[in-house]
Amino acid sequence: MRKRIFSGIQPSGKLHIGNYLGAIKNWIGLQDEYDCVWGIVDYHSMTIPYDPEGMEGRVIDCAATYLAAGLDPKKCVLMIQSKVKEHTELTWILNTVTPVSWLERVPTFKDKSKRFKDNINMGLMDYPTLMAADIILYKAHAVPVGEDQLPHLELTREIVRRFNNTFGDLFPEPKAIIQKGALIRGLDGQAKMSKSLNNCLYIDDTPEEIWKKLSVAVTDPQRIRKTDPGDPEVCNLFSLHQLFSTDEQIAYCAEGCRTAGIGCLQCKKILSENIAQELTPIREEKQKLLNNMSYIKDVLTEGIAHSQKIASKTIEEVYEKIGTNYKFMK
Repeated sequence: MRKRIFSGIQPSGKLHIGNYLGAIKNWIGLQDEYDCVWGIVDYHSMTIPYDPEGMEGRVIDCAATYLAAGLDPKKCVLMIQSKVKEHTELTWILNTVTPVSWLERVPTFKDKSKRFKDNINMGLMDYPTLMAADIILYKAHAVPVGEDQLPHLELTREIVRRFNNTFGDLFPEPKAIIQKGALIRGLDGQAKMSKSLNNCLYIDDTPEEIWKKLSVAVTDPQRIRKTDPGDPEVCNLFSLHQLFSTDEQIAYCAEGCRTAGIGCLQCKKILSENIAQELTPIREEKQKLLNNMSYIKDVLTEGIAHSQKIASKTIEEVYEKIGTNYKFMK
């Protein structure tokens, strides 16, 4: 039997190339090697202010993007977190063995507490516990993550150890599958690419939209004029070249930057064309899928049913461990 892995993306808006490069593109290869469960983790997206009326549309958009990018429901499971109630049930149980101090030290909680000072809710702090429940509910052996997410996965492993030590061995400690391109910086050059920071390229941006955004994106701050030599290693966009461009183009742009042989605008044009070339088929396929809602519904319905079957079995085993599988109720 193949080992199982779990991961998911929040439906907090249209998915961007950070989601694509850091998650979905890597998932496509993993679905041939592992038993994969890919979630649309809608409960996670509720920890910051959001529009409830738009949630359904965002979930559909996320599912269509998954499928258009190459996730194959014949090879993997696509599901919606909130439609498998055991996710939140297991979260509560894990809360009873998770010290508050563990949650307070999580970098994401510290960052979002600063950004959303008027909405430091319990869900924001408890986010890692729900994430742990997402993973171990399916007894996932591994989780595809970027290096910046390793502290979150290590917390999941700590929670698993605490649960197993308290109630007896049940869950495996999930290992990390380090993903290429998982940390994608935003076009502002200041932070990780994020919808909430409005510093991203969306997967379904048109070639014109891609160029418009890239043309004003931050590069090497030392290159004020075209004649100034720069350092490609500190250029925000050079990392994208390494993910979208050919080896020859990467070498050409790197040399041109160091010697001031080419300007940033020329470098951006090459990158823009390469990104558009890769994303255009996904955008077009996504539009076809959105015109075939019955197919998206069928894929998610089947995926939820499959996930529910696994989750129900796991939660019954949890009841047995924690003492709530009451015999007198049988």
